[in-house]
Order: sequence, then C-alpha cells, then structure tokens
Amino acid sequence: MLTTNPFDDDKLREECGVFGIYDAETASAVVALGLHALQHRGQEAAGITSWDGQHFHTHRAMGHVAGNFDRDDVIRGLPGRVAVGHVRYSTTGETALRNVQPLFAELSSGGFAVAHNGNISNAMKLRRELVRRGSIFQSTSDTEVIIHLVATSTYRTLLDKFIDALKQVEGAYSLICLTPEGMLACRDPLGIRPLVMGKLGDATIFASETVALDVIGAEFIREVEPGEIVIVTDSGVRSIQPFGSINPRPCIFEHVYFSRPDSIVDGTSVYDVRKAIGAQLAIEAPVEADLVIPVPDSGVPAAIGYAQQSGIPFELGIIRSHYVGRTFIQPGDQVRHLGVKLKHNANRALIGGKRVVLIDDSIVRGTTSLKIVQMMRDAGAAEVHMRIASPPTRHSCFYGVDTPERTKLLAAKLDVPGMSDYIHADSLAFVSIEGLYKALGHDRRAEVRPQHCDACFTGDYPTTLTDQDELAPTDQLSLLAERVV
Repeated sequence: MLTTNPFDDDKLREECGVFGIYDAETASAVVALGLHALQHRGQEAAGITSWDGQHFHTHRAMGHVAGNFDRDDVIRGLPGRVAVGHVRYSTTGETALRNVQPLFAELSSGGFAVAHNGNISNAMKLRRELVRRGSIFQSTSDTEVIIHLVATSTYRTLLDKFIDALKQVEGAYSLICLTPEGMLACRDPLGIRPLVMGKLGDATIFASETVALDVIGAEFIREVEPGEIVIVTDSGVRSIQPFGSINPRPCIFEHVYFSRPDSIVDGTSVYDVRKAIGAQLAIEAPVEADLVIPVPDSGVPAAIGYAQQSGIPFELGIIRSHYVGRTFIQPGDQVRHLGVKLKHNANRALIGGKRVVLIDDSIVRGTTSLKIVQMMRDAGAAEVHMRIASPPTRHSCFYGVDTPERTKLLAAKLDVPGMSDYIHADSLAFVSIEGLYKALGHDRRAEVRPQHCDACFTGDYPTTLTDQDELAPTDQLSLLAERVV
C-alpha cells in the first residue's frame, strides 16, 4: 500500500484524541461528532464506550470515525447518557483492534473504561511487575497498565485506587474514565498533554481540543489543570489536586503542529501563534525571494506570517487535492511515483523562473523536504529556500508522539548546512528556540525553567524516562554508527 499523502508521512504523528460527555441525550452520537473534530490527532482507529445506567456498551474499529460511527445501527448499539471516545495513532503497542481504545475491564467496583492521550514512560517496568504478581494483559498498550494498577490497588474507594495508580506512573497522560459511579477526567502533573472542559446544556464535556467543543456547539469552560482530577456524578462536578504543586510543562508542539489552527491552547489562538512564529522566522532568517509558498496544509499560517513580515507575496504554489483516498494499491515503482502527485502538485504557471521560500512546520527524516524541493525545481523555480517554523527536531519524544528513533532524525545527524545540502535547497533555516518562545509571548532566556516541554528540540525531558533509560546505551551506540550518506 502507498499512502498518497507523502508530505504528511514525514511528520511527527499526533498522539491521540479523547472526548467524553456526561448527562446528554444520545451521548454516543455527540461523542462521534466530537471525534470527527479530533480526527487529525489519530487516524488509525476509533472507539466509543457508553453507559446506560446498567450496562457498558463498546464499539471499536480500525480506520476513521466516518464510516464507522456515522451509522444509525452503531449509535443505537451505544445507548445511554454518558459516553467516552478515542481516536488513535499508535505510539506504543501494535496496530491491532485489541489496542483500540477506550479500553474496558470489569473491576471489583464494576466496569471501568479509559481513553488515554499520552504515553506512560515507565509502562514496561510496571507491566513486568504486574505480570509477576499475576495480572493478565489483553493488549500491548501502555494504557492497560493503568487499569491493572487500579484493579490491584489496596485502597478502598475507586477514586483512591485511581489516585494510587496515577502516583505510580510517569510520563504524560490526559485521561477520561467511565465508571458506574461517574466520569473521571485528569491530566498529568506537568500538563504535558492537553485537556479542556465544556458545557452543552446540562451536560459536562471533556475533550483534547476546544475545536471539538465548537463543532457540537458547546461552551468552553476552562482547561483541566495540570495534576487535576475532575469527578462528574449525578450529584455534580467537583475537583481535587492530589499531586501537589508542580511547574507545568505543556507540549510546545501543540502550538507548532498537533492542534488544529482553530483551537485555543493555553489560552492562546493556535492560528495566531503560528502566524507569529512565521513572522519571527522572517526576522531571524530573511532571504531575497519572489514568493512565499506554504507546504499544505500545516505550513499555511506560518507562511502568512512570514509573508506579512517580509513583504514577499504569499501564494499557493503547491495545490492539494482533497478528493484522493488515503491509500491505493500500487503495482510498481512507476505508479508509486505517479501516486506522489495525486494529492499535491506544483503550480507551474506561478513558480516558473521565481525565487521561492517554502514554509513548513518541521523537518523529521528529511525525505519530505527533499521531495518538495525537487518538486519546485521540476516546476522551474530559479531558487528554492526553505524556512522551518520550529527549531531542529534533534531528540525523540517519549510522551505520546510517534517520533522516529533518534538515529532517523535528520537534525540529530547533520548540522543545518548539512541538512540544506541533503534536501538540495539553496538555503535552509529554522526558527530559534528563543524565537519560538517569543512567538508564544515568553522570554525563554529570562525564565528559570522553560514554560513548555520542548524536549524534542532541546533534549530537556521534564520527567524521568525509566523504560528508555534501560535502552539508552544501545541507542547511543546506534546513533554513533549511523550517518547520512
């Protein structure tokens, strides 16, 4: 199979998306709509679990929300006024139906369903300990560790068991859990992964992004605070902070790429931030050119900002077709290469003889940038300059993002001039880490510690990485052994 979106194949993959609603007519239908708005966060699989007051009902499927949850028979099979849903792109665990969330188990307290956005960075160690104590795992997902920790906790109440479980895990998590007693929503103490709260009439809603609230006409109430657990029952909504005070470190890449541009993250418009990053990039890395061209679609806001700051005209020099299926059968290399152009094609009449500045959000392996630069040259561009609206991605993420091994990150192996040579650009520049923070309204040099998790750029991981540390010596050797040729 060939993915016909070659530009998106070389991106850091969005983690996952979660959506939950409490006390709404046909709750599962509302969840399905919310998941549609979060589809960009996970396109591999989707699932919904509902509670009708007596029984839990679950439907999980590989593929997109559309086609799986736009059928009346599916929604009718998910009755109740409470439901939770999940869209998945796997960062841990195999691509299989058994790993599709929400995960569900019958505990001593009753049914327990969980939808998780993030990654438990000590899941392998915890899993080994649980298996030795007799736990039997049904999936390879790190999320199932949370269920077993809750199930084996010696505390009396379900809430205390849940807190006990979370105090044993490290890493990043935004969770929505469904139980017979009510709904639990929480965020890790550093707030690495996002989670917001809204209202639709009498219903309480939780979602990964505000855009999911917009789509269903819900009111945004607030973000779930880092380390906060929100408990929703028929008696009302209450909140606790069982983890103490910790300086938050929300993921900075939500602003760069992961979140939809029409979402609000950390109280700031994602679209406005991306335009500000583009403007900062124009200040830091100016170039004489005729056109500013975004790499669709994620590069568009930054390209607008770059064009406005530089005075160079913004043009759509790469045209994207939105009517091509996600994959198709390719019988040979000739058809494979033709397929690359099905979704994106150069606007030849515009580009011929022009000096162009390409704006993209990131460079991961470099294979995408190489294709784009060549596409511009084939269309007759006189010069091709590339500007990236994030710093070089030199480190892997272990908090719920499917980052390649560090050995496969182009910026981990080459400096910027070497990367420019590799993608065959006339010049290449990235926004500085200080410039990225400036676009977010922060002065990174003046801060005691960063306001965000920026580990993929700096290597400054805000938590311990128990599982990864066990593999670190091998990774370092392989990094030294591999070079771009």
